[in-house]
Amino acid sequence: MANLTLPRKFFAGLALALSATAAFAATTPAPFTATYQVLQGDQVIGEAVISLKSAGSEWEFSNQTRGTGGIAAALGASSSETTHFRWNNGAPETVSYDYRMNAAIKSKQRTTRVDWNARQVSVDDGKGAETYAAAPGLVDRNTAPYAIGLALHDGKQAVTLPVAVKRNVENQQFKVAGNDDVKVPAGSFKAQRVERTDKDQSFSAWYVPQKYLVPVKLTQSDGGNLTLQLVSYKAGR
Repeated sequence: MANLTLPRKFFAGLALALSATAAFAATTPAPFTATYQVLQGDQVIGEAVISLKSAGSEWEFSNQTRGTGGIAAALGASSSETTHFRWNNGAPETVSYDYRMNAAIKSKQRTTRVDWNARQVSVDDGKGAETYAAAPGLVDRNTAPYAIGLALHDGKQAVTLPVAVKRNVENQQFKVAGNDDVKVPAGSFKAQRVERTDKDQSFSAWYVPQKYLVPVKLTQSDGGNLTLQLVSYKAGR
């Protein structure tokens, strides 16, 4: 292939499958495991296994992704994202977020910690910590799609999320832009297409919120024209 550089945000958007089925009330999270196929163009290049489980008074959401084909496999690319969040008024609030990416040509890491008593966020990517004020309902990029799924389950057509990024809280806006027929390895669905509206970037996620609170498909051009497709979803540990 002509371009042997791993996309800058290759694994940044792979944690986009988040919690529970519509068979339970969305007032309480439920453990699950979801498996996604990761494609670049028409080529399968990776697999993402995402799980949610109880962690005492908090919840742990974990995404383990590995390259299985193409350049991703050749470089031994893998990533790990782990979020601990608290459940507050029927919604997640991030307590901590850890990101690790490893490949033959480079590695990357970032940690985010939220002190809710001091209402302060600290983000460290190894180049010095950035601190700024937290906001109620704060999530990270790992848990943002979960919050979108909850909003859709509740019948909302648009949502603004306070997301902790490197230097500040970014108010990200999403809305339902249409209804599409979607076919993925997990099945065929009539899905709601959600797009981000506050930023000029190609991002679309398809949800079936009355069946899963998890995107059945996601595409984004930022970071390498990636597509995620749901392969399987299992409730429980």
